[in-house]
Amino acid sequence: MIENFIAFRSFPTLNQARELELLLNKNNIKTALGDNIPPLDVSFSGSTLQNQYEIKIDPSDFEKAEVILEKDTENLLDTIDKDYYLLDFTNEELYEILLNSDEWNVFDYKLAQKLLTDRGKTIDTEMLTSLKKERLKILAKPEENQKAWIIAGYLFALLGGGIGIVIGYSLWRSKKTLPNGERIYSYNAEDRKNGQRIFLISIIIFPIALILKILSNTGAFNS
Repeated sequence: MIENFIAFRSFPTLNQARELELLLNKNNIKTALGDNIPPLDVSFSGSTLQNQYEIKIDPSDFEKAEVILEKDTENLLDTIDKDYYLLDFTNEELYEILLNSDEWNVFDYKLAQKLLTDRGKTIDTEMLTSLKKERLKILAKPEENQKAWIIAGYLFALLGGGIGIVIGYSLWRSKKTLPNGERIYSYNAEDRKNGQRIFLISIIIFPIALILKILSNTGAFNS
């Protein structure tokens, strides 16, 4: 169902998004077009989303869509300019692209494979699969050092601020999407427990504080 679709790729222009949408639809993968305005559970990492258009698909179609995109990109590898920046990369830098494939576009990922092969390096499916599995292990690790947000959350909660509700809910329920389409919690179990406590404290204290403030203002007005 479309409501379960999540972002597969993001683009700065609508035309680029439409091109991928057409490619996937031709290969019997259902898509949904949307924007990537940050949801409530966006990470506290401070990263800013620059792309504006997303192609969303069912998480179970991620691997199939990745293969389709890679095969389509292979047709463009022989059309690069002689001054394309990847041509100056060392072998080590090209291997870094293969390891961190989620940080690069598909064209550069496939070109890195071709360049290494042209330089006499063996790049096979087993190796690429192994690198992707290792990358998934790294990305699946919970985000660390949420202590400052936890302290801030408790302070806002006890002071009756609605910000405590937002911080608590984010720590408690925030999720991130792995390159294979899997959705996992962003923070470890202890941080999530603190987030839940912050959220519960906030939704109890916030309305009480709001009522007291209204009564206080009303009393001051009447006097």
